[in-house]
Amino acid sequence: MTPSLSTTSYALLSLLVIDSGSEDGLTGYELKQRADFTLRFYWVSPAMSQIYTELEKLTSHSYVSVDEDSSGRRTTKHFRITPAGRAALHAWLREPSDDFPVLKHPVALRLMLGAMMGTDEVTTMLDRYEKALDERRRELEAVREMLGDRESVAYAARVADWGLTFFDAEARAIEQTRDSL
Repeated sequence: MTPSLSTTSYALLSLLVIDSGSEDGLTGYELKQRADFTLRFYWVSPAMSQIYTELEKLTSHSYVSVDEDSSGRRTTKHFRITPAGRAALHAWLREPSDDFPVLKHPVALRLMLGAMMGTDEVTTMLDRYEKALDERRRELEAVREMLGDRESVAYAARVADWGLTFFDAEARAIEQTRDSL
């Protein structure tokens, strides 16, 4: 029977696949760094404790292998995806996803209650959000630029392009909302 894994487990397997050329594998810390750099634009980047919990689960199912390096002051664990892990990831990718994304948007929630705030406060809130959005867009543009046009990361580049399109739509929504106040 195939074990039930969380989406976070599959996200970690995907990060290990993307880095499968690495001889050493990745540590939990390196996985966290990659998650913060990539996943955070479209998925909640997991906490360190969650990463290690999921890695233990993946190891117990033989979806990742772990090599321990005791040469330093502390023992370091390096994780690599196994053929069974690749197969599990492929099976998950082929499953239909019935879950429609839920928009959890704190600005939209506050805007819904804008009558309690007043136009000036709503405008200030939108201005702050627009500034944060611009910063996040610049960060994603840097990721997209780093990916370039290499075939090996073409799909990651498509996700970055999708994210940039989303950020542009958010900027238009802010402008339209501000204009309607």
